[in-house]
Amino acid sequence: MSTELLDRIHSPADLKPLDRRELKRLSDELRGFIVQSVSKTGGHLSSNLGTVELTVALHYVYDTPHDRIIWDVGHQSYPHKILTGRKDGMAHLRQYGGISGFPKRSESEYDAFGTAHSSTSISAALGMAVASRNAGVSRQHIAVIGDGAMSAGMAFEAMNNAGVTHDINLLVILNDNDMSISPPVGALNRYLARLMSGQFYAAAKNVGRAVLQHMPPVLELARRFEEHAKGMVTPATLFEEMGFNYVGPIDGHDLDALIPTLQNMRALKGPQFLHVVTKKGQGYKLAEADPVLYHGPGKFDPAIGIQKAATPPKTTFTQVFGRWLIDMAEHDPRLNGITPAMREGSGMVEFERRFPTRYFDVGIAEQHAVTFAAGIACEGQKPVVAIYSTFLQRGYDQLIHDVALQDLDVTFALDRAGLVGADGATHAGNYDIAYLRCIPNMVVATPSDENETRLLLTTCYQYPGPASVRYPRGSGCGAEVHAGLDTVPVGRGIVRRRGEKLALLVFGTLLPAALKAADALNLSVVDMRFVKPIDVELILEMASKHEGLVTIEEGCIMGGAGSAVAETLVQAGVVLPLLQLGLPDRFIDHGDQNALLADVGLDAAGIERSIRMRFSLA
Repeated sequence: MSTELLDRIHSPADLKPLDRRELKRLSDELRGFIVQSVSKTGGHLSSNLGTVELTVALHYVYDTPHDRIIWDVGHQSYPHKILTGRKDGMAHLRQYGGISGFPKRSESEYDAFGTAHSSTSISAALGMAVASRNAGVSRQHIAVIGDGAMSAGMAFEAMNNAGVTHDINLLVILNDNDMSISPPVGALNRYLARLMSGQFYAAAKNVGRAVLQHMPPVLELARRFEEHAKGMVTPATLFEEMGFNYVGPIDGHDLDALIPTLQNMRALKGPQFLHVVTKKGQGYKLAEADPVLYHGPGKFDPAIGIQKAATPPKTTFTQVFGRWLIDMAEHDPRLNGITPAMREGSGMVEFERRFPTRYFDVGIAEQHAVTFAAGIACEGQKPVVAIYSTFLQRGYDQLIHDVALQDLDVTFALDRAGLVGADGATHAGNYDIAYLRCIPNMVVATPSDENETRLLLTTCYQYPGPASVRYPRGSGCGAEVHAGLDTVPVGRGIVRRRGEKLALLVFGTLLPAALKAADALNLSVVDMRFVKPIDVELILEMASKHEGLVTIEEGCIMGGAGSAVAETLVQAGVVLPLLQLGLPDRFIDHGDQNALLADVGLDAAGIERSIRMRFSLA
């Protein structure tokens, strides 16, 4: 497909001279380029195809980067990146040293706010609008938020604040595509769905005005009735009662509707709300038909689409969890599965099909998910919260106050622990060991392979209190997963290799790399299994038999598992050389997971190198 017009766009300023016909052609070229580009690199596809015209219209109407656009979540910002001078950078999207898959302030002046977690855009845009007002700077502030992200309480907290904030330039655009990553849930989504099924209202309103415009008294009566009645079929009342001027819904793929509407709204003062209806995967039939499959694909042939691999891939940790969840639910009718809008990502599709009354997708509402689980546990049932490590951060107060403080029986399955690769620092689960081990009553488990993950999930589920099991994205070493629901003793590790001089205490899936390094140096290796309660007896045994200890974890060193070992030694009065290996005190960018681990010295060669340097081994 030709990109002759797109090739001439190096910044939003290049859009300004184009007429409406050329903008439509540009949108077609942009959409085709995104399909071809993502097929080569992998990345988010459906969401970006749905925002092409909206992105073109925003950069055409507004004066960016002076005017600020904040893309909520940011997984729909590829058109924005391409139009703001990063078209060539798309060849290295989400790759080591390449451009990010999300807006990033350090990457471009056009990325007004870094986003990757949901529902932050309105708060940030409001903050910017207030700062501009106070500084006497005239600029526009636009938050583009999806209908899935509107399910989070933070979005409504921001709107509640914005509605009573005066003299600001703030536009919230609801990009309503009736689909978050998982199918949308909740009352708000049903409200919007009723609106879209009731489009007779807009048509009837326009016809009525045309007929009644020559009869002013009747027109005024009709207008008053309309204001009273429209709340029954539109969300206008909801948003206008919060202090916003509501406009919409309009077709988000129709530049002839988008551009004039945005031009008109740009002249309005105060909080504005524009409801735009788009379609995920727009313009690429395969993505339109299955937007979930094409949400975040790897490499594929655009002409053929995503195909099943010729050889089955190794079982992922997510699949291990999904199978365990079903098996445990069959065994224990008290089990309830909870996810905050990540049904596919957390491996719960089959669980929902098998146990629909025990499956709960609460939407993008991590705080609610945790306290909801606490309520279930209060009544003697056993909730399992399947949540990414990086997203549990958003429910941290609830974890402490509502679960741990009351010592409630809630199991947390933490997917995407450690480095996550292409999604980068925003999605990396680097901190859960540190932020969980400091909470009283918590059990923190770190399985080393796929079978250990199943064992420790069962163990933590059977533990009568709050417990977490962390596991990484993707597959592990390929360990055979045994059927059954066996348990291991809580807080006890296991020696995997006996050697000399040093003992490597490993927390999690870096065990194979540690064993390889230990083989080269003839060292002992312990699979610690638990960070909390930590196996004090085993640590002291290793300390008594070795000249030094090495801790290894795919988590932050500061406050992590190595710190727990150091505390154990101090409390026992043991003075012994200790090397702590883990993730450094910096945010680690996107790239291939194995390459990133090697870069921070957590592959086998890096572990061996660090040990040789620290202990002067030949």
